[in-house]
Amino acid sequence: MKKLSHGLSHYDKSGRARMVDVSAKADTKRTATAHAFVEIRRAVLKKLPKNPKGDPLEVARIAGITAAKKTSELIPMCHPLMLSHVDVVMKLESTGIRIRATVATTGPTGVEMEALTAVSIAALTLYDMTKALDKGIEIQDVYLLEKTGGKSGDFKKLDGGKAGSGDPARTRGSAAPHARSRRDSRR
Repeated sequence: MKKLSHGLSHYDKSGRARMVDVSAKADTKRTATAHAFVEIRRAVLKKLPKNPKGDPLEVARIAGITAAKKTSELIPMCHPLMLSHVDVVMKLESTGIRIRATVATTGPTGVEMEALTAVSIAALTLYDMTKALDKGIEIQDVYLLEKTGGKSGDFKKLDGGKAGSGDPARTRGSAAPHARSRRDSRR
């Protein structure tokens, strides 16, 4: 088998995928906050309070919390963690809904994947709850805003996490510019 590791912890020396052994690591407090943006037409946003399926923002918030707790069931190499806190916040804006999820634990490994899973599933739930009104809804800008704790130290996005702006320079100056989405041409 071709060697694939390149310093990635989820590969062994022969390049096979593996779950990292964290049994020797000390339990420390770890947090992570992730972001997503769901672009929805203004006409659809105005109809959200009248959705026959219920309040899409509240249903999506609960789905995000549930998803954070089930991350290890969805992503094969993630460790099951005892989460001490999950908070999912939805902010209605003129062009869509901004989602932030913050997750915390005291354990041997971080909670970045739990925070990213929370915002992703919350965004997908918003799509599910509103797709009858607009199939062109876009889920955008899913990324880690910050993390604390652990061997790799703290991380915080340098631009303060202003997503949905079309700004490709979002992380530590290393992100490559991405193609502009159709949302940029619709406004």
